[in-house]
Amino acid sequence: MKRGVFGLWLLLSAWMLRAGDSAPAPMPESSPAPARTEHATLGGGCFWCLEAVFELVDGVLDVVSGYAGGHVENPTYKQVCTGQTGHAEVVRITYDPARVSYERLLEIFWQCHDPTSLNRQGNDVGPQYRSIILYHNEAQKAAAENSRAAAARHFSRPIVTEIVPLTRFYPAEAYHQDYFRRNPDQAYCQAVIAPKVRKFKKEWGR
Repeated sequence: MKRGVFGLWLLLSAWMLRAGDSAPAPMPESSPAPARTEHATLGGGCFWCLEAVFELVDGVLDVVSGYAGGHVENPTYKQVCTGQTGHAEVVRITYDPARVSYERLLEIFWQCHDPTSLNRQGNDVGPQYRSIILYHNEAQKAAAENSRAAAARHFSRPIVTEIVPLTRFYPAEAYHQDYFRRNPDQAYCQAVIAPKVRKFKKEWGR
């Protein structure tokens, strides 16, 4: 009787060992999601340019090109290009504040466009290309004003960047999103955006 029970125990032990050998390896843990995210909304000329630069920033999780600062609901690109809607071309940046601060984003902002140029950036002319910071809360407003004052020491002409509250952000049409990444060989991308991206990579070690 005891010998039969002992034999059964041996068989059960062998089966458990084989089952353990064939068990799947544990799945690797995925990167933890940030505890919280924040948004920054900035405009400095063509939104393709700002998007291409900020997508390279460590801690930035998403960049969406769009329109803000105007009075027309759900504007189209064609409408914004008339300069009559009041909107500026902007980017909405979603970022992890544990990895990059709002102040650091503003430092990059001052360096990747000319904030002393009124309603234009290079050959892009019109109020839709104005330099603008649309703050999401009072803390961002204070940070933007302090950053503008600090940046002014590095420019020979006065900064004309607007600092205004964000009331509504409208995402631009799908073909505007990730434009430089999808169209790197397009003429405008090569002539205007690529130099900004190279400058950012050189100065910020990306």
